[in-house]
Amino acid sequence: MGLKRPNHTVDGMSIPIDRMPRGGPDASWPNRLFETGRLEFTDRYDVSDTVKQKVIGTLERGGERFGTHRHNAVRVLKQVADIANPKILEIGAGHGRLSAEILARHPTIEVTVSDLDPASVDKIAAGPLGANPRATVRVIDATTIDAPDNAYDLVVFAAALHHLPPKAASQVIADATRAGRKFLVIDLERSSTLGLFCTPMMMGFIAAVSLTVTPPSALPPFLHDAFISRLRSYSRSAFRALGAAADPAMVVEFLPGRSRYPPMLAVLYTRPQ
Repeated sequence: MGLKRPNHTVDGMSIPIDRMPRGGPDASWPNRLFETGRLEFTDRYDVSDTVKQKVIGTLERGGERFGTHRHNAVRVLKQVADIANPKILEIGAGHGRLSAEILARHPTIEVTVSDLDPASVDKIAAGPLGANPRATVRVIDATTIDAPDNAYDLVVFAAALHHLPPKAASQVIADATRAGRKFLVIDLERSSTLGLFCTPMMMGFIAAVSLTVTPPSALPPFLHDAFISRLRSYSRSAFRALGAAADPAMVVEFLPGRSRYPPMLAVLYTRPQ
């Protein structure tokens, strides 16, 4: 699905979505300085699957240790609480732990677990999640979801939208709200300029916490990706602009509550019927 509107207008200024700062159309110039076009290891084709899986494994273990998967599963299930037998699509699933938590907490829910990376999909399919009769495991490109309109009650994208540049992110929102009634994004919220400035100093704390859940050999690639993630994260105004670029009438809601570690924002996109 193509974008219905390539630009987002703020205070009379038209900003092409593909040039929108991660801090949003109204981002200050200091905030814009703390951006990077550098890719995370998990997004690069010149990086081995072994290195990528070290990053993904650390995220999986950290989410289990700090309750992130469980917290996000509760958020997801609240969005389909009024549906008897809901169908959910998770895009960019990575390790699949969120979908596993969702299935464990709902007796009739059906989940399609997907990722763009074939190695991650193969690993999920070979594990307990792949054997679950209520789970379907597939390779899916989030920007062009291979599903009919309204095939799902909810599409979920957790800790991954920041991987995409603005134009691709708005395409994901457009196609996810076509394939599903609602689209729930759970991701890092862009820090203030001061917070971004302090990111290098925060890496020491993140390293210390991460060593409680991951072997030392996995720490360098994880910290590399964690640092880039903070610089590529979107602000609230950016989340709104991305929704407007997907559909000018898109409803954008910021849900209350945050996961403990890392603290992530939940954004619900709904296309008017």
